[in-house]
Amino acid sequence: MKTAILGAGKMGVWFAKFCKEKGDHVILASRNKEKLAKLGKQLDVETADFAQAVTDADRVMICVSISSFEEVVKQIAPNVRGGQVVMDICSIKDFPVKVMHENIQNGLVLGTHPVFGPGSQGVQHKAFILTPTNEQEAEYAEGFKNWLQQQEAHVFIMPPKKHDELMSVVLGLPHFLGLVACETLLEQKDFPETKQVAGTTYRMLFTLAEATAMETPDLYANLQMNLPEMGKIEDQFIAKAQEWLNLIKQKNSQAIIDRMEQLKAKLLKIDSDFAESYEVMYKMLESTEK
Repeated sequence: MKTAILGAGKMGVWFAKFCKEKGDHVILASRNKEKLAKLGKQLDVETADFAQAVTDADRVMICVSISSFEEVVKQIAPNVRGGQVVMDICSIKDFPVKVMHENIQNGLVLGTHPVFGPGSQGVQHKAFILTPTNEQEAEYAEGFKNWLQQQEAHVFIMPPKKHDELMSVVLGLPHFLGLVACETLLEQKDFPETKQVAGTTYRMLFTLAEATAMETPDLYANLQMNLPEMGKIEDQFIAKAQEWLNLIKQKNSQAIIDRMEQLKAKLLKIDSDFAESYEVMYKMLESTEK
């Protein structure tokens, strides 16, 4: 299997390494020729421009930013032939899948989303989402799913729009919370000292804040701009925050207790697996901070 990796960013390099480890002949492509030459030697893989990489490959993985995705697809489309598979790994699925369908007349396209970052060691126990849109894509997705599951990945198949709706909550909201929390924490005059005396809850918050703020800015900006319902979800969060703040300002401890009990009851009702994990987390926080 010859796999062309288009894009030599962090995830492109990750997939180049991963595919090579799994026995593929990897062709890495990038518009940055100097960087590409260095990576080719470091990774011991073949290098080429986008057009040549696609021409020589059996499978193509587009690992470029969302902002440059359409341009790259239009560039490679004339070189895609029947029998090839073209995948993307964007964190948004509806837009890139439509772009691939509109521009690639030959071959088969499949939207994919590896829900992990370039620091991951393999795909074991990691989520991988596939978004086929027709029977041929669905058939290929099932085979690819089986292969990924053999690598111990958790694989989910769903329509592109459903994926984006879920990612609005799974990615968009945590990013929003992390950025707001980071800015709020950094404005506290005693911030350096808070890290020294922090318990588990604060460390969890700080980890989210730091991880979000240190990520790739254009990726996070594009996610916020393109994931559906982000404005609605974030407005809802702000409204809920205001409700909690009002209870605190009113010093209404009983209302806070009642509301927390309601939240716990709702969480425990979801299903037994989640209930068990929540109980473990609560016990951990209680034992750590008492």
